[in-house]
Amino acid sequence: MSETYFTKEHAGQDRQAPTLVLLHGTGGDENQFFNLGRQLLPQARLVAIRGDVSEGGALRYFRRTGEGVYDMDDLAVRTEKMAGFLKGLDAGGPLIGLGYSNGANILASVMMAHPELVDAGVLMHPLIPWDPEPVEGLTGRRVLITAGRRDPISPANRTQALADWFVGQGATTEVAWHEGGHEIVQSELSAVAGFLDGYGDS
Repeated sequence: MSETYFTKEHAGQDRQAPTLVLLHGTGGDENQFFNLGRQLLPQARLVAIRGDVSEGGALRYFRRTGEGVYDMDDLAVRTEKMAGFLKGLDAGGPLIGLGYSNGANILASVMMAHPELVDAGVLMHPLIPWDPEPVEGLTGRRVLITAGRRDPISPANRTQALADWFVGQGATTEVAWHEGGHEIVQSELSAVAGFLDGYGDS
């Protein structure tokens, strides 16, 4: 499988600027978070990646057979594809991933399979419906998970289990909850801004 995607990009201010990779949710595209990325880290290199899997016309990063039921073989293949693409970015500064829903899931899968690759990950409403095996290499990495306590797609207990897993692997992990569902609200965007604030001077 070719390690290429259709992307929308913005050059960073210099070689050492952070690279912020933006991963949309099901049915989104490379434009979904591009302006948000510009606002969060104006000096960063932005790479917004269009999912290459179609689910009834809705773009995704890997296949599923039902809500919360993943095609694990396809996920494994596409995790390697995404990891290869990220390695090919040859980031000079920190490599940061930001994904929502399906985008958060592929980002989390990459961080599990290649823990050395991503310096910091923002996982917005992820769903990892299995118990990951322990990995080495996440110590010192940073993770922010944002979630709704009443999210019908990403249940709160699975979100907490994922956060606990990252903590168990040595990652510096934060969770920002809101009282709603799968929608993105202002309080979590504020949490994302705070999480990324330290990279603004990179």
